[in-house]
Amino acid sequence: MEYSCSFRTPIGPLTVVVDEAVRAVRFGASAPQVDAVSGLPPLLRQAVEELREYFAGTRRDFTVPLAPAGTPFQQQVWAALREIPYGETSTYGRIAARIGRPGACRAVGMANNRNPIAILIPCHRVVGSTGALTGYAAGLPIKEQLLQLEAQNK
Repeated sequence: MEYSCSFRTPIGPLTVVVDEAVRAVRFGASAPQVDAVSGLPPLLRQAVEELREYFAGTRRDFTVPLAPAGTPFQQQVWAALREIPYGETSTYGRIAARIGRPGACRAVGMANNRNPIAILIPCHRVVGSTGALTGYAAGLPIKEQLLQLEAQNK
């Protein structure tokens, strides 16, 4: 069975969707908004609590199980994104090389763009080859806020 909720964060509302694992973390409120997690199903509660801890600066690694739906290539990219340490960045080129596809920078960018589990799969940690901030689903100001949050709490 699928469960979802929305909750407030410093970057605006987020919506979390779970079944046997987290399926999505989306920007905006597209499910009933909650303030307290006490009545939520256990996995949904864990995801919300871990995200709240992240925004409070007390969590660097997530333990909630993830199950993003995507192609085998996208899965490789998303797994590589999860290896970027908290407070650090990588580039599309480095991710492409890491997965053994050094010429696939654009494809890595597209997989990054299709990441269904924002923040928990940290696509915000990927920057352009010059270190410049590049596209982000929620907009560059949100990407910058997430990177600043991590830099402050590293």
